[in-house]
Amino acid sequence: MLMNERVLTIVKILAVASCLYLFLVGIGGMGYSFKLFGKEFSQKILEATSSPMVGLFIGVLATTIVQSSSTTTSIVIGMVAAEAIGVRSAIFMVMGANIGTTVTAKLVSLGHITRKAEFRRAFAASSVHDTFNLTTVALVYPLEYYFRIIETTATWMGGIFVEVTGITKPENYLKKITKPAVEGLSDLFNNIPWLVLLVSVIITFFMLWGIVKLLQSLVLKKLESFFDTYVFRNLAMSFIVGLVLTVMVQSSSITTSLIVPLAGAGVLRLQQIFPFTIGANIGTTITGLLAALAVAGQPDIAPTLVLAGATVAFAHFLFNATGAIIFLPFKKMREIPVNAAEWLAEVCLKNRIIPIVFIVLVFYLIPLAFTWNSIAKVFGND
Repeated sequence: MLMNERVLTIVKILAVASCLYLFLVGIGGMGYSFKLFGKEFSQKILEATSSPMVGLFIGVLATTIVQSSSTTTSIVIGMVAAEAIGVRSAIFMVMGANIGTTVTAKLVSLGHITRKAEFRRAFAASSVHDTFNLTTVALVYPLEYYFRIIETTATWMGGIFVEVTGITKPENYLKKITKPAVEGLSDLFNNIPWLVLLVSVIITFFMLWGIVKLLQSLVLKKLESFFDTYVFRNLAMSFIVGLVLTVMVQSSSITTSLIVPLAGAGVLRLQQIFPFTIGANIGTTITGLLAALAVAGQPDIAPTLVLAGATVAFAHFLFNATGAIIFLPFKKMREIPVNAAEWLAEVCLKNRIIPIVFIVLVFYLIPLAFTWNSIAKVFGND
């Protein structure tokens, strides 16, 4: 029995490695497909997404659809490397992705909707993540819009990352192992841009999904006996657990959704959950760095575009780290998202239809309204 478990673990680890390779190929394939589309199509996307507000809501909408900020961020980095969108627009999309990813926990909380007291606790727990991200966006968005603080710092960090990793050098091993697969994928579909893009997006999404599921089965089951109030005994421990667990399973949606039932059962308090979600927010940024490495595998990609992809990845990290610095050290600041989450839960208790309307309105209809014209510009005939 023990031998079978070991064999299964080895198989899962090999499967993670295979999924990771195909994930890198998917990112490279997306960039390659935009080159096949030509400059005119890329220019239309650039023009349609040039507004920071539109970029923000594209990030929200895309992430609520795919249920993963990691997937959205990876796709955005691939598009930046392909010159389909600019770094500035991409940074605001990443901000939006942080908001969109919180919808998963919201949907999980609806499972408690028939039990009033449970639902209040569960919905409040799921709301801590989005009230924190919404508040952070409200604070950081104007600063980034007018002063480009994150973009400037991320460009500097991206430059160091490119230099240290050597991913733009001709002997870059990642480029050598992914370039044949990317070109082979394109040839398989006769270099038809739409097909190459569609298949690349599907590969990226499912490979990241596979990585998350495999790591979840390898990691979370091992931690079940420790995942109780002892783990959340203080602020620092909650933060570290959220960060490490998210790095290990590559999904903040998984880790934050995991604690919703525990909150619903009254095992965890919002004060314990809040630092955990901040840690999860930072932990999920590791996927962007993987995507930044992946863009180097695209055939004949310019070093400046590799730097652009790395800049967006570090912008994701800096945005989440900025939120942590603003809120985590100060009790009064920590109370803002927590109190907002509790208030929202109380409002949603008045009628069961309110939380459903809230989710549909905030995560789908409002973002769609803001992005509809831009989407039409890209795919319209005018």
